[in-house]
Amino acid sequence: MMQSVQSVFKIPELKRKILFTAIVLIVYRVGGHVPIPGVNAQALLEFFQESQRGLLGLYDLFAGGAFSRATVFALGIMPYISASIIIQLLGAVFPYFQKLQKEGEQGRKKITQLTRYGTVGISALQGYGAAVFLERIQASASGQLVVPDPGYAFRIITMLTLAAGTVLIMWLGEQITERGVGNGISLIIFIGIIARFPNSIFDEIQQVAAGNRTLLMELVLWAMFVVTVGVSVLLTQGVRKIPVQYAKRVVGRKIYGGQSTHIPLRVNTAGVMPIIFAQSILFVPQTIVQFFPNSDFLQSVNMLFDYQSWAYWIIYGIMIVFFTYFYTAIAFNPVDVADNMKKYGGFIPGVRPGKKTAEYIDNILTRITLPGSIILALIALLPSFVVKFTNVSYNFASFYGGTSLLIVVGVALDTIQQIESHLLMRHYDGFMKSGKLRGRKRF
Repeated sequence: MMQSVQSVFKIPELKRKILFTAIVLIVYRVGGHVPIPGVNAQALLEFFQESQRGLLGLYDLFAGGAFSRATVFALGIMPYISASIIIQLLGAVFPYFQKLQKEGEQGRKKITQLTRYGTVGISALQGYGAAVFLERIQASASGQLVVPDPGYAFRIITMLTLAAGTVLIMWLGEQITERGVGNGISLIIFIGIIARFPNSIFDEIQQVAAGNRTLLMELVLWAMFVVTVGVSVLLTQGVRKIPVQYAKRVVGRKIYGGQSTHIPLRVNTAGVMPIIFAQSILFVPQTIVQFFPNSDFLQSVNMLFDYQSWAYWIIYGIMIVFFTYFYTAIAFNPVDVADNMKKYGGFIPGVRPGKKTAEYIDNILTRITLPGSIILALIALLPSFVVKFTNVSYNFASFYGGTSLLIVVGVALDTIQQIESHLLMRHYDGFMKSGKLRGRKRF
């Protein structure tokens, strides 16, 4: 491993990419501490400490804590992600976007351009909404207003500042993708989540030092953490390989085809999106209750959506399984795969090309998605289990599963794979002795 790390810095091109990525991420973290004018940061921090498990807490997670600090990067990269999801969903409905998705490089550039325009529009709307939201809240403990001097001047300045910050983050992410290592947007989310990990470890050390938790219990918790990370890696890397054979074709004097390959169907095709969708829906009642604290009806409804209640766990798990199938159906189209195989002379041994091939792929994808969705639901629920049955803080327990862990694992594996490919191209040994990442299992 140490020799592989040394080899990384022996390749000038790879070293420049890594250093460029590190510098851009440092710029992002510095920008996450530049405050918006006219905001009482202390009052806002007190408010978020009271509502860190709601929808606002989820949003603050993706913003790397910038939203709770009301900085210029408060919206984070979420407007860009929202625009990307909208464009992807439109591709499943409107023929124009379907055509763009099939036009190769030119279509990809057009989709990227539309995503950028959508990001600007969404960030402007969210920026104005965030300004109005900040004007209406105050810290319950101290009673201080988050915005001492509200008005249209504050709203316009905040909207422009937040929209400009989101566009800058989008540009930084694209620069990492083009000139650095890894996917820039994913790395920006990754670094925002990882930034919370040292404080969580420090809190755990204080818990043990104060005698609130025994050393044996702490070792058991860390062992559970390691096992959960391992399961997350298996879930992220697990694939089912469907063999494909291409028939030989004679074009002029050349022979094409004749080789064997496979279609890799991921056990978790949807990634972390089902958890995000389910959390966004279940956090809505909790967020509404915060604005109507005197409503007995809403308070009773909110008890069903408490993250430590059995009703919440059951509803949350079912929604994750549902959204896993929903997003998989959008992200992977067996009919298109079967048509492309038939077009280029490919076939699955023992299966007729065309409709039968699409049905065969769809049946396998449906079967492998079920255990993947169940494991995904268990990983998402694990932080709630840890908080309920131990005295672990929610900040540390969030790394036991859910959105945080899956994003960190997925982005880390993707970045390591890209570095691995650079090393192998230059005839250096990779991080693993086999020359490729282990953990990719066949189901």
